Amino acid sequence: MHIKLIAKYLTFAGLALAAALPAHAEKTVLNVYTALETDQLKAYQEGFNKVYPDIELKWTRDSTGIVTAKLLAEKAKPVADVIMGVAASSMVVFERQGMLQPYAPANLKNITPRYRAAANPPSWVGMNVWGAAICYNVVEMQKQGLPKIESWKDLLKPEFKGKIVMPNPASSGTGYLDVTAWLTVFGEKGGWEYMDKLHDNIAVYTHSGSKPCKMAGAGEFPVGISFEYRANATRNQGAPIDIVYPKEGLGWDIEAIAIVKGTPQLAAAKKLSDWASTKEAAELYAKNFAVVALPGVATRLKHVPTDYEQRLVKNDFNLMGKNREAVLTEWQKRYAGKSEPKAK
Repeated sequence: MHIKLIAKYLTFAGLALAAALPAHAEKTVLNVYTALETDQLKAYQEGFNKVYPDIELKWTRDSTGIVTAKLLAEKAKPVADVIMGVAASSMVVFERQGMLQPYAPANLKNITPRYRAAANPPSWVGMNVWGAAICYNVVEMQKQGLPKIESWKDLLKPEFKGKIVMPNPASSGTGYLDVTAWLTVFGEKGGWEYMDKLHDNIAVYTHSGSKPCKMAGAGEFPVGISFEYRANATRNQGAPIDIVYPKEGLGWDIEAIAIVKGTPQLAAAKKLSDWASTKEAAELYAKNFAVVALPGVATRLKHVPTDYEQRLVKNDFNLMGKNREAVLTEWQKRYAGKSEPKAK
């Protein structure tokens, strides 16, 4: 009996002690769909978790077109809580479908107006600009006696037949910004005529915006149409490439953040959106990109010209979003035969 009383006392004491101690709070899990480069995610996640250690970011990462298609397919039953690092042209598509929760992050007043949705509160807010660049392998160009590249039209020269790779715009945001830029620079008719001729010189359309530059760096093909972050990073890693920013103008888009309408994790989603618009976050973006949405933060990247922002073509993101399906349908009809197989 004495032993039973002691056991009973210890049980009550244990319960009382447990009640007195603070409960171990479980982390909030935030499902984040992204097209950010894999080698960028760690720094962004660590930066966010320094401020919000109680929120776990669960990334779903793929190329822009694939992420866009996935989100549209899940429209009726969203899985994502936040969309981060996805093209503004795709954000316009989501906005038109009523999929986004408007929200004004704490630092919104300091964001450059052209790099955010116009409405107040905005449905999406920009993080940084990414734009077109051509990577060409200097060793292969010399070995094969290929001509110098200064413009988009230089890529139409017969010497480049079968020697160029570029991203498929249906799966790659980089590919889509290229196509929309050519339609802007050369006009509707001239843009498709340009792409018809370029198609003759294309070896393969990849499903990644980074891959063409990596392939050029490895010498698989002499020329890869890519974007400035991957071009700059590939050259910094020692690949024998040079980088061209064509004189007719550069296609570009904005990597942006938005909250998915109906998310059960709205409070945590707002915290991520707040953080993504801070100076601390912008400083991380500036390590990768020449133009960020928060002015006065960007520093010159080694292989990106100082007038890079002035080389960007005039974009209308509402039109890019509105016309996206029609443009991609036409592109697929004309050129999809040279696309690489999709990974299973």
